Amino acid sequence: MKELFRSNEMVFLSWAEALLKSENIEMIVLDRHMSVMEGSINAIPRRVMVADEDYDRACRVLKDAGEGDCLA
Repeated sequence: MKELFRSNEMVFLSWAEALLKSENIEMIVLDRHMSVMEGSINAIPRRVMVADEDYDRACRVLKDAGEGDCLA
């Protein structure tokens, strides 16, 4: 697994998941439930991971959508 990007923006995470899913790229969001530990202040960004073999394609999909700046 490789880290694609980190974000605290829940709408962006949902959008990215839908975009990647439309391209048959599965992603996993790590640290999704850390807000319980941090007191819901969004201090810990969620890490978005994809399979090694999907990484280049996932980067290209996000860049084509105009979100290349968010990539890890």
